[in-house]
This record gives sequence, structure tokens and C-alpha cells, in this order.
Amino acid sequence: MQISKSFDLLSKALDYRATRAKLISANIANIDTPYYKAKDIYFEKVLSKEAKKIFNNEEDLKLARTNKRHMEFIDEDENRANYFLRATHTQRNDANTVDLDIETTELSKNQSMFNAITATLQKQATIFKSILDASSKV
Repeated sequence: MQISKSFDLLSKALDYRATRAKLISANIANIDTPYYKAKDIYFEKVLSKEAKKIFNNEEDLKLARTNKRHMEFIDEDENRANYFLRATHTQRNDANTVDLDIETTELSKNQSMFNAITATLQKQATIFKSILDASSKV
């Protein structure tokens, strides 16, 4: 039984946030590794598309084709999260791009989002439980 429409979306968001925390932690663990490039993940586009599908919102505008022989645009990355190398302003002599200030800031922001999603799921579960309790008393 599904608690709400947003339950699956929130679960996926938690998974992505956990994956991002692992990536950031790996960056911090490799702060002294020569030639290591800081990695990150972008998943907001995937979650936005999933939310539109769940809540029946309008779809994104399609790319216009002015000639039937033009190739149709296919966004291969629209259904999956994207890993990327984080660009930093500084690069050390050993070519390592991990900046501890950036990593700890991103880890903190990610943790705040993770906590907010968890709190939302807990609130939904509490509401669902109270409905079940009330219906059993009838």
C-alpha cells in the first residue's frame, strides 16, 4: 500500500542524497591523492521529471523541427542521474581538485536536504498511522 503519491519520489530522493553523500565523502577521503578529481552527481532533472509524471503536470516543451528530415532531439541523460567532475577555482601542484571547504559545505547542504526529506516521510507515516488508528476505533 502506498502512503501518498510523493512517497516513491521521496524515496528516490533519499537514495540520490545518500549516493551524493558517498561521493562527497570519497572526495574528502582522497584529498591527498595525487591527480584525484572531485566528483559530484546531478539528479534534480530526473526527480523533476518523475514529479511531473506523478502529479500529472504539463510536460516540457519539445524542440521544434522545421523540416521533417531534421533529426529528432533525444536527451539520453533525462532518465538518469549524471556524474560529473566538479570544477574548482584552484588546482594544487599534484593536480588534485578537492577543496575541503567546498566538500564540507556541499556535504552539509546535502545532509540538510536528507534530513528534510526524512522529516517529510516521517510526517506522512504519522498521518497514515493516525488514519489507521482512527479507522480501527470506528
